Amino acid sequence: EYDEIKKTRSEELLALADTIKVLNSDDALEMFKKTLPSGESLMQLETSTRATRHQALDRLHMVMKHHADPRLDLIALALSGKKQNFDKVMKLIDEMVQNLKVEQTDDDAKKAFCESEIDKTEDKSKDQQRNIDGLATDIDAEQGKLGKLQGEVVELKQAVADTDKAVQEQTEQRKEEHEEYTSTAASDNAALELLEFAKNRLNKFYSPEQYKAPPKRQLTEEEEIYENYSFVQIHRGHAAPEAPEAPGDYKKSSKSNGVVAMIDLLREDLKKEMQKDAFEEKEAQKDYEKFMDDAARKRATDSKAITQKQEVIADVETELHETKGEHKTELKALQDTKEYEHNLHMSCDWLSDNFDERKQARTEEIESLKKARDVINGADYSLVQAKASQFMGK
Repeated sequence: EYDEIKKTRSEELLALADTIKVLNSDDALEMFKKTLPSGESLMQLETSTRATRHQALDRLHMVMKHHADPRLDLIALALSGKKQNFDKVMKLIDEMVQNLKVEQTDDDAKKAFCESEIDKTEDKSKDQQRNIDGLATDIDAEQGKLGKLQGEVVELKQAVADTDKAVQEQTEQRKEEHEEYTSTAASDNAALELLEFAKNRLNKFYSPEQYKAPPKRQLTEEEEIYENYSFVQIHRGHAAPEAPEAPGDYKKSSKSNGVVAMIDLLREDLKKEMQKDAFEEKEAQKDYEKFMDDAARKRATDSKAITQKQEVIADVETELHETKGEHKTELKALQDTKEYEHNLHMSCDWLSDNFDERKQARTEEIESLKKARDVINGADYSLVQAKASQFMGK
């Protein structure tokens, strides 16, 4: 539509230029000089004026074949009239001059608007691009921070799992070691009692003074029945058979001292081993309890760190979501700005490129119209004078 308007204005200006050219031509001026000021007959003046109108009409008709414009029609009608003046043409010329001035004012205003608006739009586009670049940098930073935090949480969770596994393994190992110690201690105690019993038995025979009688205990009902039965049998005459005659005096073996010494050595070695086992069991239990305390503290610390980092992750995810939203909004705004800038250039570039030529053409056109008006005004005045002279001559 704008191109059509430009084309129409160009054709209109061309028609006016041709008309003015005809009116300002040397032949027309010479004709006006010869006819209007002189006292020749009215017929000659009308013939010269009619020839000028016909020349202008021919130019107008050539333009009107390709484009219809009410203002051109009015000028053509005015030039085709039978009246011997150019009042309508002069009025149309005055209106055309005013229109050209208004159009130039509009072009000036539009050019100023285009330059200002394009500058503002380009600055706005640059600001939006800087914001987009900054938001993109923030997104990269937040994503990097988020990835790092998530990696740390994974490592902490793995550390908690490793601690739990180590606690389970150490607990099972401690249980097995304690059971083994208990079993060994029971065996060692049994062996020690056996050695004590063996030594005491030897002392009963070889060293009665070192013999330790076992503490008396309450007989069971069955044991009392058995004892009573044996006593009754003896009193009834069932005495044991007489022993054979001894071959002579019996002497206790002197080797018993070596056997007792060996038992004592075994007993001491066994006690030392039991003491060693008890110490190792106590240290192992102490180490286990310390390990459990350390593991509990580490697990609590890691669990707390996981909770804290997950809270930070939630905050970073929220910030990242908001930043991405702002980035998307800014991209849409930049797209709208670029589209608006494109439309501005589509509307303004032609005017900017042709502004000086259009202004120069309008200036020349206005000057030509003014000259034409002066010429027509002068011709009309001369015509009035000629009519008056003829009337006075009659």
